[in-house]
Amino acid sequence: MPERRTAPRKKFILYLRVMDDDSQEQLGHMVEVSATGLQLETSAPVLVERDYYLRLELTAELADRPYIVFIARSKWCKADNIQPNLFHVGFAIREILPEDRQIFVRIIQKYGV
Repeated sequence: MPERRTAPRKKFILYLRVMDDDSQEQLGHMVEVSATGLQLETSAPVLVERDYYLRLELTAELADRPYIVFIARSKWCKADNIQPNLFHVGFAIREILPEDRQIFVRIIQKYGV
């Protein structure tokens, strides 16, 4: 399958929970991130080509608020090769407020490797 990413991705070294803002349930945590999307590790499969309101929980060193909310579309979902009870899900960011994007970029710069 050809590579379709338009922004370089980075591994993520901080454990940040990502919640489904509609259901208020934990969806997973970030394992990779780019300026245009993110990859989550989840405990359950996620529907593909669906928009989610994602809430990214923040630490005090990242922002003066506890979270940001943005809309992201799930692009793919696959079981982990080693632990089949875990899933990796790719999301493309569709809508994010400018001030929240600044926080997101700060997260990438600070914790992306």
